[in-house]
Amino acid sequence: MSELKVEVDPAEVGFATDRLHRLDDHFRHYVDDGLLKGWLLTVSRRGQLAYVASYGQRDAEAGLPVEPDTLWRIYSMTKPVTSVATMMLYEQGAFELTDPVSKFIPSFKDMRVFAGGSDQRPVTVPATEPVRIWHLLTHTSGLTYGFHRSHPVDGMYRAAGFDLGLRPGTLEEACDSWASLPLLFQPGTEWNYSVATDVLGRVVEVASGQSLDDFFAQRIFGPLGMTDTAFYVKPDELDRLAALYARGLDGKAGRFNALAEEVRKPPAMLSGGGGLVSTAADYNRFLNMLLPRADSPAGELDDSRLLSPRTVSYMGRNHLPGNKDLEQFGRALNAESPQRGVGFGLGFAVVIDPASLRSVCSEGELSWGGAASTAFWIDPAEELTATFFTQLIPSSAHPIRPQLRQLVYQALV
Repeated sequence: MSELKVEVDPAEVGFATDRLHRLDDHFRHYVDDGLLKGWLLTVSRRGQLAYVASYGQRDAEAGLPVEPDTLWRIYSMTKPVTSVATMMLYEQGAFELTDPVSKFIPSFKDMRVFAGGSDQRPVTVPATEPVRIWHLLTHTSGLTYGFHRSHPVDGMYRAAGFDLGLRPGTLEEACDSWASLPLLFQPGTEWNYSVATDVLGRVVEVASGQSLDDFFAQRIFGPLGMTDTAFYVKPDELDRLAALYARGLDGKAGRFNALAEEVRKPPAMLSGGGGLVSTAADYNRFLNMLLPRADSPAGELDDSRLLSPRTVSYMGRNHLPGNKDLEQFGRALNAESPQRGVGFGLGFAVVIDPASLRSVCSEGELSWGGAASTAFWIDPAEELTATFFTQLIPSSAHPIRPQLRQLVYQALV
């Protein structure tokens, strides 16, 4: 088990300790006011954990407090892990980023694109180019999510059994099902948050010859010492699992059992887009592997190198055409990142204009979050990482992420 403990005096890495305590003071109110049941946050700089704070309960009904080793459903914070796995295989020469996905998943050949009609009677046209691995990494493939509920194709996903937390069949079967449905748009012409990273997970399986859980365990979690991260929680660890909550009509956090049980047993579908459970200590190690530092280039942690620094740097560029941001090029359907001033790289949101974002931060900052209001960011310019863990659906319920950012940066002096 990786430990979660402060490794350096905050002042030694440029933080004012009294200002860091503003984080505690602010987020305690979320629990005291009933908006969250409990939370845990971390702040690291130059690869050292400088601040850890927690408050409230991981399971309010059972009276269990948040602990350093609490297990959290990280949902879409799984996506960067799958993107790293993809780029590890890219570095081995397993494929080029321009390779058609059909090279690994034959059902993706001859895709069609929605051109009109309804979810019951869609009009489609042929895709003008194949869905490529690069499209999956950047969410420009034309795939979607059923839970967006904003387009007829979303309805077709739901009719096929895919909705929030619903993943029928195996990953292979799911990919074939998605391939049978029309794309929202021609590949590469727009950005839309989607099951693309789940499809990437299947590409990883086929290209590596391993199941996604085995690849993660052997190639990422093992080398990084992430001993508590997996697609489900073992029976003897279930007491560490945080309960899942949802915002009620009164704004308060109430127990949400509809999705809570899915991580209590091995899943049929290994979701590279949202299936992992992790701890703050484990995810902090993953982020510090990606962080470029003066004493260690990006892609390495404790002498375990997963990626080259050049590859990590490339992943952190804005890959949207014309250096556009998500507001210009995307569909405003995701709650895991702001749209204005933020582009998208290979698996991460990328800040391209802090002024447009209206937030104190750094150009080149990488981030993402999960459906239960978890979040992280990596600031290469300041050699800084931050994480926030809680279990509240939806992630748009409260402005936790922008507030976390402003409170961390005001403490950096």
